[in-house]
Amino acid sequence: MTLTQAYILLIAAILCEVVATGSLKATDGFTKLAPAAISVIAISVCMFLMAHVMQILPIGITYATWSAVGIVALSLVGIFKYKEIPNIPTIIGLTMIVIGVIIVNTMHDAK
Repeated sequence: MTLTQAYILLIAAILCEVVATGSLKATDGFTKLAPAAISVIAISVCMFLMAHVMQILPIGITYATWSAVGIVALSLVGIFKYKEIPNIPTIIGLTMIVIGVIIVNTMHDAK
C-alpha cells in the first residue's frame, strides 16, 4: 500500500466514523434498531480500515488525524442536522485542532 492509498483509506475510515457517531443520537440510547445497526456496522468498518492505515502511517499520526477530522466533521453534523451552533471558544478550539493536524501531517517522517 502506498502513502496515498493509506490516506484514502483514512478518509474512508473518517467518513465511517462520522456516520457511526452521527447516528448515535438517533439510536435513542441504542433502543432503535436501525440507527444502532448503522452505528455498529460503520464503526466496525472504520476500525477495519484504520488497522490497514496503521500498516503505513504511524499510530499517532493516524489517530490524531482520524480524531481531529472526525471532531470537526461531527461539529458540522451538529450544526446542520441538529442545529447545535458552537460558540466562539468552540470555534477557536476547532480551528486550533485543524492547525495541529496540518502540522502533524506535514512535519512527520513517512515510511
